[in-house]
Amino acid sequence: MRQPLENGSITIHRASATAEFPARFQLVMATNPCPCGDYGIRGGTCTCPPAAIRRYLGRLSGPLLDRIDIELTLARVSVAQREQSTAALTTATARQRVAEARDRTARRLAGTPWRVNAEVSGAWLRDGPAAPPPAVRRPLDAALHRGALTLRGYDRVLRVAWSLADLDASAQLGTEHIGRALYLKKGIAL
Repeated sequence: MRQPLENGSITIHRASATAEFPARFQLVMATNPCPCGDYGIRGGTCTCPPAAIRRYLGRLSGPLLDRIDIELTLARVSVAQREQSTAALTTATARQRVAEARDRTARRLAGTPWRVNAEVSGAWLRDGPAAPPPAVRRPLDAALHRGALTLRGYDRVLRVAWSLADLDASAQLGTEHIGRALYLKKGIAL
């Protein structure tokens, strides 16, 4: 799973040949917070012992989680919340915003081998012509030095931050984009 997430391809080596297959995809995962599903849920009564919760969450390896761009904890929706909910963002509006953001990304990446933020190399994001200044990178650098992020996670946060900037129609990364991307990665506070 790690190779296709990282490279967008799967390479199979055998004694007589090597074959490479394209494998670019978007991975969406969901998990309960514990085996019974009630740990940390308001109004829920979790009966799982702490060791069972740690073992359950430990089933997802660190290297796999490091390759996940966005981790969100969602609360259960009650009937009252569902009835009060109004759709502020329609599918058509979201599609238009994403199309405009992808156009901005394509213009920014013109002249490079990449078309979308997910394809851009980490080294180019950190040191290339559009690299954020040190003041903007400061929260990311602090998370890296604390050990809250790996360098791979650092690069993934930069990619998400550029996507947020493109959605905001911003030509440069700002601390607000880095902050939101850090929060989306692991809920890491500035």
